[in-house]
Amino acid sequence: MKIIFMGTPDFSVGTLEALADAGHEITLVVSQPDKPKGRGHELMPTAVKTAALKRGLRVFQPKRLRDPETVRVLQETPADVIVVIAFGQIVPAEILHMKKYGCINVHGSLLPKYRGAAPIQWAVIDGEKESGVTIMQMDEGLDTGDMLLKGSVELDPKETSGSLFEKLSKLGADLCVEALEKLEKGELKPEKQGETTTEYAKMLTKEMGELDFSRSAAALERLIRGLNPWPSAYTRLGDKTLKIWAADVCERKDEGAACGEITEVTKEAFCVACGEGALKITELQLQGKKRMDTASFLRGFRLEAGTRLGK
Repeated sequence: MKIIFMGTPDFSVGTLEALADAGHEITLVVSQPDKPKGRGHELMPTAVKTAALKRGLRVFQPKRLRDPETVRVLQETPADVIVVIAFGQIVPAEILHMKKYGCINVHGSLLPKYRGAAPIQWAVIDGEKESGVTIMQMDEGLDTGDMLLKGSVELDPKETSGSLFEKLSKLGADLCVEALEKLEKGELKPEKQGETTTEYAKMLTKEMGELDFSRSAAALERLIRGLNPWPSAYTRLGDKTLKIWAADVCERKDEGAACGEITEVTKEAFCVACGEGALKITELQLQGKKRMDTASFLRGFRLEAGTRLGK
């Protein structure tokens, strides 16, 4: 097939490479514009752009898909199908129906669950036991199109959004190649989604990472994993930000302790009282310091029971 590929982050790269390796002709790679990063605000290419240029593929980076010039470029580019995976903009109707097989989306959830921008993170935050990838025929709704092919994975008890991203990126690449082969042979049977059983998987913000210790320890432990590696969970230790990278749920030994109060400090970790249960902090990062296991942190920082975390 001739394919226009639309994607931006690391999650999209595996699918781009799998399609090219499978012998498909990538006639155009569409990615978001380069963005300034770091202290020097140097423009950095997207992960998809970098991967595309390594393969000598033509790259197009429009500011808006709705612009007439963008539509013209896509219209004039020969393609049988447009493959979209984590592109970052809503695809307008005139593009959705532009090519023979329309737009095919690689979505990181088992639709109709977790429609939206951050399905992988929310699956971890909500404590799902299973996730997966859905290959979907895009329509004008938000992740509401007919389902073409699905694949699932079990979540590890300590799954982070980062580790799940890697699993689903590989799964999505394999499924997309399979779906296009079946699509061309007429072997796919579109399936309507029906109603979703989960809320819209809204985009994450840095503010979401602030730990509210009045919540249950189980909910906070899932939040920590779901926000790892970005935007990360955090609290305050004195006047400094303390990022929490990993924790375990444990029994709350001091029922009289206030939420956010450190109730126990050992050589390996420390426990924080929550609304229900307690969190045993096992990996962290104090502002201005490197990320480390808690045992290493405690060898260089004196922390006492009774210390209160948070504002």
